Amino acid sequence: MSPSLGKFLVFACLAAVSLAQKQNCEVCTKVLADVMAKVPNADKSKPEPIGKVVREHCKGLINKEHKFCFYIGALPESATSIMNEVIKPLSWSMPPEKVCEKLRTKDAQICELKYDKPIDWKTIDLKKMRVKELKNILNEWGESCKGCTEKSEFIKKIEEVKPKYVKDEL
Repeated sequence: MSPSLGKFLVFACLAAVSLAQKQNCEVCTKVLADVMAKVPNADKSKPEPIGKVVREHCKGLINKEHKFCFYIGALPESATSIMNEVIKPLSWSMPPEKVCEKLRTKDAQICELKYDKPIDWKTIDLKKMRVKELKNILNEWGESCKGCTEKSEFIKKIEEVKPKYVKDEL
């Protein structure tokens, strides 16, 4: 093997590891980045205001982001709390990616949270989807289908409210 090929392989492996780390903890990284964007510059080095912003930010979240907040203890219904492991490193100006990597050692579930792949509305066939997937679409939109028992009823409801949520792809 030539030296240049060896260097290329090492570089390719490092790039792959770097990409994998970026994809890990994506929900954690996004939530913490959003939180730090809301913290006033004067309070970015103070743990207490950061904690308040985290709790306030978590109140309005749904789905994966809500689950992340539950895991770190930022919600009143959380069973345990690792908020200090979140807030203190953020107050030291540690990047959200590094904070999330450190949280992985405390609770591996935090980095297992991944966003669902976005739906391509131009090519999707709702009739081929499972009822559970159809329910998830409605849930993500904050809609419900009361009294729906058949798959066709869920599809009808999705088609009915779709223009409200899928404007740019129609």
